[in-house]
Amino acid sequence: MAKKSAAKAGDGRQVVVTNRKARHDFSILEVFEAGVALVGTEVKSLREGHASLVDAFATVDNGEVWLHNMHIPEYHHGSWTNHDPRRNRKLLLHRRQIDHLVGKIRDGNLALVPLSVYFSHGKVKVELALARGKKAHDKRQDMARRDAQREVVRELGRHVKGMS
Repeated sequence: MAKKSAAKAGDGRQVVVTNRKARHDFSILEVFEAGVALVGTEVKSLREGHASLVDAFATVDNGEVWLHNMHIPEYHHGSWTNHDPRRNRKLLLHRRQIDHLVGKIRDGNLALVPLSVYFSHGKVKVELALARGKKAHDKRQDMARRDAQREVVRELGRHVKGMS
């Protein structure tokens, strides 16, 4: 469930794609910002707002962090130099951040989930989350909590308007 957005945020970010389903399926523990090693046609395709994070995940292999299953379609003006849309992409993190991730992943059953891809001051960045998968009852509790909060806000609005 990826959604394109060309709206600029206040901190110099231009969001390309978000993984909306990630916050539904996972409990987010920590968030990291990572650079991405890309080729030219991938950046051009991202600038047009084309990408998908559906089923994307990250792994730590041999001391390097890799992003798998992120789909960046081929650049339509590209030629034989076009990239493979679902190739594995290297994420750029500091060594101590990678070591921290390795330690956390080994301790518990945690996953590295990309939350969004955006441009920050001209550079492509990925918001990567250290997350734990939710069970079905956790998802139901979150939905019930969200519905209750929405109802409280709705009632307060009615009370302020003098409708009840």
